[in-house]
Amino acid sequence: MPRKFIRKPTELPISGDKTDPRCLGTLLRNYLLALESRNYSPGTVDKYRRLLNHFVEWSEERALRHAVEITRPLIERYQRHLATYRTQKDKPLSFNDQHQRLSAIRSWFKWLARQRHVLHNPASELELPKLAHRLPKHVLNAQEAEAILDTTNVGDLFGLRDRAMLETLYSTGIRRMELINLQLCDVDQERGVLTVRLGKGQKDRVVPIGARALAWTAKYLAEARPDLITHETETTLYLTRFGEPFSASSLSTLAANYVAQAAIGKTGSCHLFRHTMATLMMENGADIRFIQAMLGHAKLDTTQIYTRVSISKLKQVHENTHPARLERPKNKPEPDHTPSANHDADVDNKPATKNQPNTEDSGPS
Repeated sequence: MPRKFIRKPTELPISGDKTDPRCLGTLLRNYLLALESRNYSPGTVDKYRRLLNHFVEWSEERALRHAVEITRPLIERYQRHLATYRTQKDKPLSFNDQHQRLSAIRSWFKWLARQRHVLHNPASELELPKLAHRLPKHVLNAQEAEAILDTTNVGDLFGLRDRAMLETLYSTGIRRMELINLQLCDVDQERGVLTVRLGKGQKDRVVPIGARALAWTAKYLAEARPDLITHETETTLYLTRFGEPFSASSLSTLAANYVAQAAIGKTGSCHLFRHTMATLMMENGADIRFIQAMLGHAKLDTTQIYTRVSISKLKQVHENTHPARLERPKNKPEPDHTPSANHDADVDNKPATKNQPNTEDSGPS
């Protein structure tokens, strides 16, 4: 029977006494099980596990082992701890990281209050750090994207596979895990679309894929994938040299290496192609709603970041209207002051001025 390659997040051990039903660690395990029963993705559950277990460990170091012992002042004290916390690389936590940790605590205690483990949510009125709205660090132009694609050795088995994957990322803008999870049946050559199943937020969507990306994918299916298959029942589209689906880290490393080989002075990995696709399409006139549908964003606010990256139209207006230009506009021609033929007649027909009173209106004094 063929071996199935199912990748699950590595489950970190949760602190606390497993035999105590009121222990923070036990309540955290129950909360994670509740998230799984509500169809949260394994990645999301694992994220809550990591974020909340840090708080459980911090609480136990201070002899706080039960949820009823957690108060708002204690959570505010933990918030101050996060502000001064240093990672293993001796770097502070970003405000986004602090926001995620505190938001997870608020959600957890909201669930604890609903389940009557605590009387109220002590984190309900906690003021979270303001999130920073950062722009993508790097975005490629069309020439740079082509330079990266051209670094693949398409005469090689793995180079052909890599070209097909990079072309798919560039054409569709799908996420890294969405590319990894693509199945053979998800590519519709006839309709020119790609089906993304259970993307972020456990949502399916259908996105268009360009003819060039389809051509490279078809070439990969015909010439490379048959040599990579180790089990006939394997339906994953893109396979490693071992006939397995890619891991997230290995795919990121692969894409980052091609970006580095192109020597374009920019860094990035799979998400670089996502940012590039959205930015270039918007600069070429695509409506932001269509970009939102392609990227699979639940909210338009998330997509609007690309309106701040795509400044080609703003740059054009700036060049056409700002007075400080490299080349000054040519001087306008002076108006013609040559008297016209009817100049004398015009003077004769002018109305009387203050020094020339109108005799028709004058009367006896």
